[in-house]
Amino acid sequence: MDLDDFQRLIDATFGRRDRARGVPSSVAWLAEEVGELAQSVRKGSHDQQLHEFGDVLAWLTSLANQVGVNLSEAAQRYADGCPRCASIPCGCP
Repeated sequence: MDLDDFQRLIDATFGRRDRARGVPSSVAWLAEEVGELAQSVRKGSHDQQLHEFGDVLAWLTSLANQVGVNLSEAAQRYADGCPRCASIPCGCP
């Protein structure tokens, strides 16, 4: 599934509820999920990490939907490699 498809899916599945919850609450949920991801990376199994990466991706996508950001457009910042030096791999000091 590409980012555009995923963004549409998340909006169809959770968009109404997440918009009602509002941006500040969605930011809080995203932050909580990032904390759970950090814990799973440090101490969790691969399955736990996979679960938490999915949750972070879903909340990031929901937040992007709420503020009108297309994630494919946002990802373009990295299309040429490092956004500062435009190298692959990054050659920044």
